Amino acid sequence: MGNFGEYIVYVDESGDHGLKNINSDYPVFVLAFCIIHKRDYLTQIVPKIQELKFRYFGHDMVVLHEAEIRKSRKPFDILLNPNVRRDFLSDLSDIIANSPFILVASCIMKNEFSARHGVDGNPYHVAMEFGLERVFMELQALGQSGQLTHVVFEQRGLQEDQALELEFRRIKDRSRMEGLAETLDIVMASKKVNSAGLQLADMVARPIGRHLLNPGQPNRAYDILNGKFRRSRAGRIQGWGLKVYP
Repeated sequence: MGNFGEYIVYVDESGDHGLKNINSDYPVFVLAFCIIHKRDYLTQIVPKIQELKFRYFGHDMVVLHEAEIRKSRKPFDILLNPNVRRDFLSDLSDIIANSPFILVASCIMKNEFSARHGVDGNPYHVAMEFGLERVFMELQALGQSGQLTHVVFEQRGLQEDQALELEFRRIKDRSRMEGLAETLDIVMASKKVNSAGLQLADMVARPIGRHLLNPGQPNRAYDILNGKFRRSRAGRIQGWGLKVYP
């Protein structure tokens, strides 16, 4: 048996990482890492998400996906009813608010990034390195250095997955952080896997991007997440739980 750590990390993204045709409405790439104690995951997060699915859909085969929820696409067309939408979003927000996890988000401002690195730079790889370093530092503070901790990414396609896994290994190999390589390992999960952890990560990524682009705009989802970010002892989020580059 492996010397497994007490935590698991789920990762999802918001926005695409291409630089040649930057979406002017959303010129940001966000990679969100949810660090969750396995006990909390099993006893609190999974049951609450399953309960939500049974309540609104009658089964738990639905995969929560932020974009489909926002646009009321099937099977979320039940949200076209404003009363159902209000109740569903309120219940989903409560689950996120009450779920015990530590949030690390690595955000690339794409226009500034492309101006500095050119259109052939890879925001995903840069965001991953920033994120993994902060995830490891948090695990280290939690006494988990050297305890094998799996970082779960959703598969996107054979070539992209291979490039992602290769970059993950490169980050481990070149890291100067003692213990990082022994602590973190990658898991690539099929899109068909109905993972509560990946669905949670999917819910948190876009509100962070929206907040960065329009910090003065009301953003209840971000307000909920604000209390989840990894922080310095002085309570600082920027650079600790939230890395924005450049």
